[in-house]
Amino acid sequence: MAKVQYYGTGRRKNSVARVRLVPGSGKITMNGKSVEEYIPFADIREDMIQPFGVTETKGQYDVLVNVNGGGFSGQAGATRHGIARALLEVDPDFRAALKAAGLLTRDARMKERKKPGLKKARKASQFSKR
Repeated sequence: MAKVQYYGTGRRKNSVARVRLVPGSGKITMNGKSVEEYIPFADIREDMIQPFGVTETKGQYDVLVNVNGGGFSGQAGATRHGIARALLEVDPDFRAALKAAGLLTRDARMKERKKPGLKKARKASQFSKR
């Protein structure tokens, strides 16, 4: 009764997504909610399922995601990275297509830390001559 499952971990900004692919009808569940309920923006949802379009596996796998940290965009990006990594477990031949589309590269851009004496990472208080 053991079902086949493929795992992938994706990261983006401060978000970490643990993704499971199970053969099914293409239903996506994020933190126990449907993806439409969890992410209200259609363009972000479309961007998130890009790896399925690149590998022509749209609608073949149900996606179960546990994601935490960050906001909508970071969580969707982490999920996209996790889906791409899980698809590599499905078929290692997908590597060329996923790599060409830039879906296997971890986006290293993070929020810069706040520095002492400044209001934010780089914003200083207004200069006053007197």
